[in-house]
Amino acid sequence: MYQQRLQKLVAKMKQDDITNHIVSDPLSIYYFTGYKVDPGERLFALNISSDNQHQFIVNALFPLPQLPEDIKENFQIEVFKDGEPIMKRVAHHLGQGPIGIDKFWASGFLIELMNLAPHLSYVDGSYLVDELRAVKSPQEIQWMKESSELNDQAMEQIVKLLEKGLPEAEMVEKLGKIYQQLGTDGFSFEPIIAYGANGANPHHETNDDTPQLGDSVVIDMGAYYKNYASDMTRTVFYGEPSEEALKVYDTVKRANEAAIKAVKPGVPYSEIDKAARQIIEEAGYGEYFTHRTGHFIGLDVHEAGDVSEHNPELTEVGHIFSIEPGIYLPGKLGVRIEDLVVVTEDGCDVLNRFTKEPLIIEP
Repeated sequence: MYQQRLQKLVAKMKQDDITNHIVSDPLSIYYFTGYKVDPGERLFALNISSDNQHQFIVNALFPLPQLPEDIKENFQIEVFKDGEPIMKRVAHHLGQGPIGIDKFWASGFLIELMNLAPHLSYVDGSYLVDELRAVKSPQEIQWMKESSELNDQAMEQIVKLLEKGLPEAEMVEKLGKIYQQLGTDGFSFEPIIAYGANGANPHHETNDDTPQLGDSVVIDMGAYYKNYASDMTRTVFYGEPSEEALKVYDTVKRANEAAIKAVKPGVPYSEIDKAARQIIEEAGYGEYFTHRTGHFIGLDVHEAGDVSEHNPELTEVGHIFSIEPGIYLPGKLGVRIEDLVVVTEDGCDVLNRFTKEPLIIEP
C-alpha cells in the first residue's frame, strides 16, 4: 500500500519535472509511511526524490520510525537533535530542482532551505499529494464507511438526549462520552450543537444556552475511527416548529437531495453546488445560503478540494466529500443537512443513513 502511494507520487513528480518534494503535513507523512506523531514546532518532513532515494527527517525526541518493509529500503532516516543544523543535510540531498513545497510548510523552514540552496527554484507542490489523497482506495472507502456508521449511531443517541433540555455545552460533553463508548478515537472537529437563533451562525461556538420550545437544533458532529474522519449534520426541532421553520427545512432537504442526485463521475463540482443552490434560490432563500455546498474529507475532516461554484474540477471515482446546504435566518434559526458521499462508477453512495425526515423532539 505505502509503496504504491510513493510510486504514484514519484511518477507525478517525474511527469512535472520536479526532482524533490518536501512533504511536511503530518497526515500526509502518515499517508505515505504509516508513522504518526505531532511534531509541534520541530522540523518533521519527508524529502521525496524522483530517484526514489528519500529522506525521513525526524527529531530525536520522537520514537524512531519503524517503516513498513515495502518502503524501508527507499528511506534514509535523518534523526537530529534540537539545535543541530539538520537543514544542511536536507539541502545536500536536493536534486537540480524545481523543488516542490507543501503549502502549509512553516516559512521559517522554507526560508532556511532557500538560503542554503539559493540556486534552486521552489514551487507549490501541494497538488502532488492532494490529488493522491483525494482518490480513496477501496480500503480507505471501507474505513470511511465504518467511521460514518459509528457517527450515525452517535447521532441517534445524542438526538434522544435532546428531550432532557440540556445546555449546548453539556450535550457536547455527552457526545464525547458516546463516541468513547462506540470505540472511536474522539472528535474529528469541535462539534456544533446550536439551539434556535444560535443555529443561524454556521460556525456557532457552543455555549450554555438551553433549548426553547419551537427551536431548531443544528447538530454538526464527527469522530475519527481507524484514522479516518466522519462528519454529518442534522437539524431537528425541540417541540413543534413554526411553519416557516418547516418550509426552510423542506427547502434544505430538497437541496441536499438534488446535489446528491447530481453526483456521478466527470461532473464539475460547480454543477453539484449549483444543483443545491438553485433549489434554495428558487425558494427565496438564496442570500441566506452563505457557504459552499461541501468539502473533501479523509484523514482530515477538511481536505483539499471543495464543492463550490468556483471549483471547475471534475469528480472522480473514489472522491469522498460532504453535501451540506444550509439556510441561516439571523435572529431566528438555522437549518443544515449534511451527508458524506463517495463517487462510484455509476453515481455515488451516501455514507450516512440517519433519517433526513423532520424530527420533532418532545421535551
